[in-house]
Amino acid sequence: MGRRLFVALGISGLVLGAGVAPARPALGTGASLTAVAAAAWQTDASVLGLAIAKGKVYVGGRFLKVRPPGAAAGTHLTSRTYLAAFSQSTGALDAGMNHVLNGIVWAVVASADGSRVYVGGDFTRVDGQVRNRIAAFDTATGALVATIAPRVSYRVKALAIGGTSLYFGGSFGLVNGMTRNRAAAISTVTGALLPWNPNTDNDVYAIDAADDNSKVYLGGTFAKVGGTSRWAVASVNNSTGAPLPFAAASAVPLPSSGCTSRVKDIETSGNRVYFANAGDGWGCFDGTWTADVATGNLVWKNTCLGATEAVAMVNGWLFKGSHAHSCPGAFPDGSGNHFLLLQNPANGSLGPWFPNTDAGPPTSVGPLVAVSGGSDLWVGGDFTRVNGAGQQGLTRFTNLGLGAAPLGPASPTLSSPAVGQVKATVQASLDNDDVRLTYRLLRGTTNTVVATTTVSSAFWSRPTVTLTDTTAPSRTTQTYRIEVSDGRHAVRGGYSTVTVR
Repeated sequence: MGRRLFVALGISGLVLGAGVAPARPALGTGASLTAVAAAAWQTDASVLGLAIAKGKVYVGGRFLKVRPPGAAAGTHLTSRTYLAAFSQSTGALDAGMNHVLNGIVWAVVASADGSRVYVGGDFTRVDGQVRNRIAAFDTATGALVATIAPRVSYRVKALAIGGTSLYFGGSFGLVNGMTRNRAAAISTVTGALLPWNPNTDNDVYAIDAADDNSKVYLGGTFAKVGGTSRWAVASVNNSTGAPLPFAAASAVPLPSSGCTSRVKDIETSGNRVYFANAGDGWGCFDGTWTADVATGNLVWKNTCLGATEAVAMVNGWLFKGSHAHSCPGAFPDGSGNHFLLLQNPANGSLGPWFPNTDAGPPTSVGPLVAVSGGSDLWVGGDFTRVNGAGQQGLTRFTNLGLGAAPLGPASPTLSSPAVGQVKATVQASLDNDDVRLTYRLLRGTTNTVVATTTVSSAFWSRPTVTLTDTTAPSRTTQTYRIEVSDGRHAVRGGYSTVTVR
């Protein structure tokens, strides 16, 4: 799915200064997504799989009930056993997609034309019909597709479409009675098992095909693919599953006594493929990295700590779902965990978009999966709050509306360093979808603008803003306050008083 790439604000040395912002939509936010979450239904347990097709968002996971936005846990519940669908435009529950599965859904993927949605997981029955860990649904009717019914011996954790192949990975060893160790493929036309057989020696967590289906990428905890050493990540042939050269795999460190880093998600987009890693052990690689599809060479590697569980391309940005707590060149330890971030796909630097979630049971990780329909972003996981408000399991962000407003500034600290001058200082404000904000010094009850400046800030760096009134009436007492604006919202702080020299 090749999409237009924007150039992000450079984050090193504080993002925040002389970088070039991406082209802005009507909303005007630098990240082309508002940080204000749009209304969406909720789930009563983790969301693990997401796909968008024909104006609907298909959601799979551990949940058994869903409820409207704003409803408290345990109230206004509607049954949906491990699978549900919602309107992409409104977030409302789709009443027509209501199937009973007897086990968790771990993965959801849509066909390129949106006519089908495939799900994988632990289930063995759908509406009482045998479906051993993989099933497909017609998006027009919601009906089960009869021809898609492979017999998979154990959990399916990941799904991907490439051409007329459905690639899947997980923890299984047999498909239709044939040996397929943790990765296999079936025809989306006939449902027949295909010869594709990477034969990994441990679990596959993530799988994706290049946009042109020239190769397939695997991620997980394996150490060998087809008998060849490939730690946690591999590029393989799209018809045989044989491992291909992939120099960028060196981005993932080999396991040691203090560090085991695993690939948790993969997203291909045009000539790039993006990876999410999660590590066990302090300082173990938890970040994101990208490779060139044609050459297999590493393009960049971002070493933020805090396990990355999900990546997705959205409107020219790379979304990262993690519990990041230390990012070199950006925010250090001590600034808290941040679960929702955007990265510049050209170099991995962080973009100007800072909404947040919490993390809930059972994994206490937060976001676990994400998908974009082009101008929106849906995020699923085990969170229970989004931007401080109750919202369990599922949330969405769009490029509609006015976006987040800046935090109101404090009353300024004032001094009169020279005759007819007043200097005002205040800590920089914050805005969850803009980093460059305009500050105005307002004098008196008429709020006369006497000074203006533009300053960049982010949640980990709030510099002091200084504005000077050079036209203050000498030997008078004056009041001042600060106004901060992101171009759509203007917020004013309280007054302070000073005697002018």
